[in-house]
Amino acid sequence: MLSAATVRRSLVAPVLCGALLVGATGCGGDDKAAASSSSSSPSSSSSAEKQKFAKTRFVANAGIAAGATYQWIVKPYKAGKFKKGADGRKFALIKAGLAGTLAYNRLKAASKNAKGDPTLSKAVAPLTAGIDALKDLPSKLRKGDSTDSVVSSFDGVINKVKDAGKSAGAEVKDKVPSAGELAKG
Repeated sequence: MLSAATVRRSLVAPVLCGALLVGATGCGGDDKAAASSSSSSPSSSSSAEKQKFAKTRFVANAGIAAGATYQWIVKPYKAGKFKKGADGRKFALIKAGLAGTLAYNRLKAASKNAKGDPTLSKAVAPLTAGIDALKDLPSKLRKGDSTDSVVSSFDGVINKVKDAGKSAGAEVKDKVPSAGELAKG
């Protein structure tokens, strides 16, 4: 006599094969009908729908930019590491340049994230010109050119982005990247 388990096992293979066969033939179809039905369906392409978790992404990207700016640009500047003749000046300027590149990259990403949330996009929109102005500053930091104005530019833009986020209900907290993350950009 056959046990119930043996009967079940012997039926599983034909049932699965049948399901696969039916599924495969159901997937194929008239290409013309599929093309006409897909072209008539409405597509949603608003930026708010394209970007999920826009505020969360904004906070994360702006936090990394803020942390990198504070840890690797503002803090060494206040400690006098960028002054001529300072011990470790060259290394501090290289790290600051890398941090500036990372901060610029993350701020651009944050401004793109802000477009996915109506409240946040209104708050951040006026800052895009300031973010774009940071583009050439990392190379100035690496060279040691006019560090006073470069540091104040980065610090100013970061503070404005933090304020804009806070006013839109997306408070930004500094997230300091490691030196390894800094090097990766």
